[in-house]
Amino acid sequence: MSTELITERHGATLVLTLSGPARRNALSPQVYAAGVETLNMAEADPDVRAVVITGAQGHFCAGGDLSRLAHNRQHDLHAQAGNLDAFHDWIESIRAFPKPVIAAVEGVATGGGASLALACDVIVAADTARFVMAYGQVGLSPDGGATWHLTRALGRSGALALLWAGQDSSLSSAGHWHAQGLVHKLAPSGQALTQALAWADEMAAWPADALASMKELVHDADQALRHHLLAEKQHFMVNLSRPAAGVAIERFLQPKR
Repeated sequence: MSTELITERHGATLVLTLSGPARRNALSPQVYAAGVETLNMAEADPDVRAVVITGAQGHFCAGGDLSRLAHNRQHDLHAQAGNLDAFHDWIESIRAFPKPVIAAVEGVATGGGASLALACDVIVAADTARFVMAYGQVGLSPDGGATWHLTRALGRSGALALLWAGQDSSLSSAGHWHAQGLVHKLAPSGQALTQALAWADEMAAWPADALASMKELVHDADQALRHHLLAEKQHFMVNLSRPAAGVAIERFLQPKR
């Protein structure tokens, strides 16, 4: 049975759960389509302030369904190309989504599952989680933006070290990814989702437009400094003029009790 994407509200946070435990929540075309549609709806809903992506029953995502890949390799390469396009549409929609997206990772995030986690804005991982870039072991190169995200975070050699790590437990551990700045918070086993939701709740108290500006500015930070400073000025002045900033500043200036 193919993995499904289950949606559930936790206050102002929308939780998207990859649910296909028999295959450790392996990715499926149904998930890609549902992921794009759900983010489109969440963007239009002002009551949704953040999104958390997680996996069911102790694992995040085992990546691509190798049985489907084997079938498509033999019988329908065109369909497989379409599946990749759909996966990449979801990756791009996560990046373009103006609200925070947090990955909550337990167990394994393998191949495309690790790529999906990297596409999120930040990652909260259980200290027992593993991120396995297993593409080479099945004769494939990465998808889902893994090489893009890893190279920008770690540089050329750092990215290659992880991509070539295989099953090396020292390089695939959540602790190593945390030390490299790829995982942003470590949680005790079983607590990744709880801590991700707590982080989302904290951000929900901030004006949504300010959060969206931060995300847009960070994503555009590869431009020249002079142009980026101008963009920061524009975002700053627009946010300062909004009522939410006035309320937040006034609250901050009130004497602390």
